[in-house]
Amino acid sequence: MKRLFRFILRIFVLLYRLTRGKFGGHVQGLDVLLLTTTGRKTGKKHTTPLGYFMEDGDYVITASNAGFDTHPAWFHNLRANSHVMIEIKDREIEAEAEITEPEKRVALWSRLISLAPGYSSYATKTSREIPLIVIHPLKNL
Repeated sequence: MKRLFRFILRIFVLLYRLTRGKFGGHVQGLDVLLLTTTGRKTGKKHTTPLGYFMEDGDYVITASNAGFDTHPAWFHNLRANSHVMIEIKDREIEAEAEITEPEKRVALWSRLISLAPGYSSYATKTSREIPLIVIHPLKNL
């Protein structure tokens, strides 16, 4: 099952890139970016499509993992190495990821739910607090 999911994910990323975000550019009311992290064990690059919204010139993403009780692998990777790349349509952006502090998370979570109410169901499915991550752009490539 894991192999099938990875295969589908690769196809999704390929189609997003080929169409410059026209395919797969939206999820649950949010625009989609491609997040590339460096594997904490392998050092390999991994790309994941994620919904995002903007906050003060930064990109906000969520490690919802569809409400599962474990954080997604990409979250562990960026916790080990906060230097990431994001792709939005045809732009590549070098960035630093910051896991939000509790007070900021509350405000951003409220904003996320107002933009994409479907994410609220993920919080009820899991016993973990779903992290929100702010992506700070460093420069456009």
